[in-house]
Parts: sequence; C-alpha cells; structure tokens
Amino acid sequence: MAGKIQQFDYRQSMKNKQFEVFHYRERRPGSLEVHHHDFFEVYFLLSGEVSFRVEGRTYTLLPGDILLINPQELHQALIDRDTIYERMVLWIDRGYLAELSARGMDLGACFDDRLPTHTNRLHPGKTQRAEMQSLLEKLASEFYGEDWGNNQYAEGLLIQFLVEVNRLALAEQKKQSKEEETDFVDRVLSYIASHYTEEINLEQLAGIFYVSKYHLSHEFSKRVGTGIYRYIMFRRLMHARELLENGVPPGEVYQQCGFGDYANFYRSFKSFYGVSPREYTQGEREEV
Repeated sequence: MAGKIQQFDYRQSMKNKQFEVFHYRERRPGSLEVHHHDFFEVYFLLSGEVSFRVEGRTYTLLPGDILLINPQELHQALIDRDTIYERMVLWIDRGYLAELSARGMDLGACFDDRLPTHTNRLHPGKTQRAEMQSLLEKLASEFYGEDWGNNQYAEGLLIQFLVEVNRLALAEQKKQSKEEETDFVDRVLSYIASHYTEEINLEQLAGIFYVSKYHLSHEFSKRVGTGIYRYIMFRRLMHARELLENGVPPGEVYQQCGFGDYANFYRSFKSFYGVSPREYTQGEREEV
C-alpha cells in the first residue's frame, strides 16, 4: 500500500483511532452528498477542477490548495467529471489531536472557525506546496509501511505537517486581517462621502466604527495618504467649487458644504485655491 494511489473509499468513519491518510486519483470521480464527520479533515488538491461548499461558503480550489474542515462543518465537493481528479486526504481523530496538542502546541488552531479571520482554504506558494506534498507522501508511506519504528516516524511526520499547516493558516489569517483593515477604511471613506456636508469629526467617526481615535487616524492616513480632517476639508472644498461654478452665492455655499461659518470657509478656500470664493466666481481662479 505504501506510496500507492488507492481506490476511493466512500466510508465516512475512521478505522484507525488516531489518523488515516489517503491518496486518490480518478478519471470519472463519484461524488458525495453534503455531509460531516466526527474527525478533522485536511484535504490537499493535486489536480482537477473542484469547488467545495463549506457551511454556505463556496471555495473554488486550485491545485496545491489545502482545505481544512472541522467536525462541525457541513461540506461537499463539486467536481468537474471531465478532468483527472487527484488529491490527498488526511483524517485526524478529535481525541488524538487533543492529545498531541496537550504536549504544548495547539495543533487544532488552524481548524478553529470561531476566529474572525478564519478561512477553510489555504493557498501555499509553489515551494510550500512541494514541501507539503512531500510530507504527506512520506506520511502515507510510513502509515502503511511495516519498517521498524514506522508508527513513531509517522506520528512525527504528522506533527511536522500540522505545524506547517498552522503556520500557513496563521499567515492567511494575517492576510485576512489586512484585507479587513482595507475594508474598514473603505467603509470610513464611504461614510465621509455621504456625510461630509454635516458636522463630522474624528471622535464621532471613532465612535461610529468602534475603534480608537489613534487607530482610525493611523490606518486612514496610511491608506489614503492624508489625515481625516484634511480629507474632509478636500471633499467640502471640491463641493464648494462646484456650487460656485453653478452660480450659488458664496454666502449660501458654505452652509451647504459643512463649514461652520463663512470665515472658516473663506480662509480654507483661499488657502487651497489661491483666491477668495467671490474672486473665484468672478473668474480670478488659479489652475488647481
């Protein structure tokens, strides 16, 4: 059995009380209905066109992608039957994984869907993919082998593989966290675009988005390239210029653009455009 591709087994229960590893390859694969099982699963796609449904999310997988599935997650593979479908699958007993984790590392952290940045899919790079595949193949060889010490060797390889998976998951979570940070700034920008004609300040925005003023100011400046106050001022001034060009008197423009009083509007407009609002309406405008 060592190193060989196996015939697909439709069973969804473990025979071994610790872990099992499989290597499947089919030209016209069968399919399973939506299901779940009482163990952890690591699925490593080698070839084929496959999407996976996991608890309402659909992941379109690429060769080399790794899918992590915990015992509580309903899932189903959607397979293109016209492609060669090859994958390696690792099943890990819940109690056994807890036993391994009790030695000092939470090897099940990568399966924890309670984390806000959790993702079922990992996308290792080319070098990582080769290393992960090699580890799984060695693990399968030792699992089915009969050499001296193969059980202990297989357990060591399993721990090594799970450490690598958790490192990949942690990197993916950091990536997701950065993407969420980007989304957070997008939401702030969207809010400002809808409310800049109203009274708005840093403290209000921090309260609306449940973040500290420092965090909001830092992330906004890093993403946009200018501070929040200056950005709001730009939006107000751009709107003011459009109103002036459309014939709205300066005395009305400042009220429609969110400036507290005409003096503040006058100073800001002249500082930015080089002329006063009234001079701007009279054609004495600089190129900006």
